[in-house]
Amino acid sequence: MSSIENRDENQSRGVSPQKKGNSAHRQGSKKAGKKKMTLRTLQAIGAVLSLLQAGTAALFIYLLNGTGMIPWKYIMTSFAVLAVSLLLVILFVNLRSRKTRIAAIVISVLLIAVQLVGSSYLYRTMNLLRSAESSYKTELLDFYVRNDDPAEEMKDVSEYRFGIVDDLSADEKKTLLETVRRKTGKEIAYWDYSTAIEAARALADGEIDVAVFREAYSPVLEEVMDSFASNSRVIDTCEIRTEMKFETVEPGEPFHLLISGIDVKGDISQTSRSDVNIIVTINPKTKKILMTTTPRDYYVYIPEVSGDMRDKLTHAGIYGEDASIRTLEQLYGIDITYYIRVNFTTLIDIVDAIDGVDVWSDYEFDCFTDHKVHIEKGWNHLNGRQALAFCRERFSFPDGDNQRGKDQEAVLKAIIEKVMSPALIVNASGLIDSMRGSFQTDLPESKIAELINQQLSEGTDWMIIRQAAESGPSGMEYTYSVGNSSRLSITWPDEYSVKKNAARMDMILTERPAEDGSAE
Repeated sequence: MSSIENRDENQSRGVSPQKKGNSAHRQGSKKAGKKKMTLRTLQAIGAVLSLLQAGTAALFIYLLNGTGMIPWKYIMTSFAVLAVSLLLVILFVNLRSRKTRIAAIVISVLLIAVQLVGSSYLYRTMNLLRSAESSYKTELLDFYVRNDDPAEEMKDVSEYRFGIVDDLSADEKKTLLETVRRKTGKEIAYWDYSTAIEAARALADGEIDVAVFREAYSPVLEEVMDSFASNSRVIDTCEIRTEMKFETVEPGEPFHLLISGIDVKGDISQTSRSDVNIIVTINPKTKKILMTTTPRDYYVYIPEVSGDMRDKLTHAGIYGEDASIRTLEQLYGIDITYYIRVNFTTLIDIVDAIDGVDVWSDYEFDCFTDHKVHIEKGWNHLNGRQALAFCRERFSFPDGDNQRGKDQEAVLKAIIEKVMSPALIVNASGLIDSMRGSFQTDLPESKIAELINQQLSEGTDWMIIRQAAESGPSGMEYTYSVGNSSRLSITWPDEYSVKKNAARMDMILTERPAEDGSAE
């Protein structure tokens, strides 16, 4: 009865059973077509992403191998993992399941993102090391006039009397005079002075109209001439770049490296007083590092610069990193192969990038250079600002500069240990950014890669040892950089301490591992 009623109802509406069946068939075909179209679209998207994934994987492996830092076994493992991941994505994309293809697309996008981020880290690391590697020093020579002089630029002083501090090499002086001739348009009249303080006083007394000397002398002059900064001003600066020649060592061989800490606002390569002088003896065979700090006020000879006259160790940096190296080589009787020059104020950024460091303090004190920083006796977790204040402090200690040197070594040791830990991976990006433009080195990129490769291959901990040269008697003496016109506060080297430290450096350098793996 009901079927007859339904048929009658359909007939009354003008819809035949045959037409209704055809409509349902068309709708089913349309849905199937849409589903087929969706699967094809997903397959096409997956194919494009697979190509991108293959390209980014190849770029990542290329950069991974190009750094020279990653052991071959890790490169091959990475290649195998990325290759298998790519094959699985290709396989899943070609399965007929819609959900499987969507999952493959999501996985592919994630892998592409990870590979791009990893490639970015590797490229930035390689670029950082290449940009920091330099064998040049930059001399900045300032042109000073009296503060009330109307001259504003070099063309205004073409008729002036010049006084030049005669501590430049023949090539440096030639470059200076050519620069002056180009900027003034004529040959100038000039007189030579032995020291910057003599030239500064001649300028103040009206004997000359322009004083020319290294910019690195300015802090020294401000110490001995109260009126220097207020009575004179700079109208121009001449930049002279000079190549420094250094040695190298064979892969795997021990070497000495000088870490020189300076405090400059401009180019890291410009000459400046060295506030920190730490010799790092590195023995890759025994996995030992010895850090030796030397007081900045040590009263020493500067070879090829000061002749028979002594000067403060910190002033050796005025004449370039090579002068600091020669001075310490002569003091300890060693051969320093490489150097790393660090702008010490960037310590703030480096320590903050690795989430702080833990250091031990022998004293409780409020920092003189930053009164907001308080240090407890014992272990302290320091951020960048606190670490810098801790490194600069000397007035709170009975042993003054000696204790400061030990504290600087403690911070450096803490940074090395943090950088060598797996936790660095989390903060790698921030560390790379913080170090950009803040250090200079002649340590080849290949040598850095060699040490990192060894650490990743062997995975054993390095033994880090610290020592410090003790201060001898203190006093007021004439120095080469200032001359016989004024005495400066100095510290005589403690000969016994110097010899003891030199012997220990030689022991670490020449030590070889025994057959059982221990050091002989």
